[in-house]
Amino acid sequence: MTDIEWLEESQQQAWRAFLRVHAELTVRIGRQLQVDSDLSLAEFEVLVRLSELPEPRIRILELAKLLNWEKSRVSHQLGRMQKRGLVARAGCPEDKRGAFIQLTEAGKAAIEGAAPGHVAVVRRLVFDALDNAQVAELTALCERLLANIESSGCPTE
Repeated sequence: MTDIEWLEESQQQAWRAFLRVHAELTVRIGRQLQVDSDLSLAEFEVLVRLSELPEPRIRILELAKLLNWEKSRVSHQLGRMQKRGLVARAGCPEDKRGAFIQLTEAGKAAIEGAAPGHVAVVRRLVFDALDNAQVAELTALCERLLANIESSGCPTE
């Protein structure tokens, strides 16, 4: 354990600031969605992904990959959303074990109703604090971090 290269003070400050920003955004955006649209942040994420699909349905495993969630988390989330009528499961004729998930009319209405308030809070909390150059910097930094994460060899599951 003595070979650990600890974070420098500036790195520690940056890391903790990043974690605080992530936590605050998650809480505040989640609260806004719950209050304004009666959706959780997880429900919103699922509905966004389903609403952006070129076809009206997707295999559950593919949805899990898009969301970067474990299969069990997706299954539980979809079960709750199905009870609310936001999504529907459909069997897969080619693969009897597989299943598709699709957006219902209620799900479509929910995402369309939630999107304006969501965009407004994201703009207020993030983009109102940045000028165009800073938005470009943020994008470049995130893309660089994502490329590093993807090439790191660290497990995703």
